[in-house]
Amino acid sequence: MSVLTLRIPSEKHERLRRLAESRGMSMNRLVDEWATVALAQFDAETRFRALAARGSAARGLELLDRADAAERRTRKSR
Repeated sequence: MSVLTLRIPSEKHERLRRLAESRGMSMNRLVDEWATVALAQFDAETRFRALAARGSAARGLELLDRADAAERRTRKSR
């Protein structure tokens, strides 16, 4: 496990703290979930670009649809 230090304005920090609290989670968990979503989107985009470069845009779009569906499920489970 690694430590990440963020420098953000105090007002934003407080709003994020309240958001995490309203969802019943720690700020660490909140940021970890955001990082997971961002990485999933990045991976899907990377796969899409690779498949599109090989002439398979339809398969790439299918992967993006699956990633979007997974993100929606994650949001609903909160």
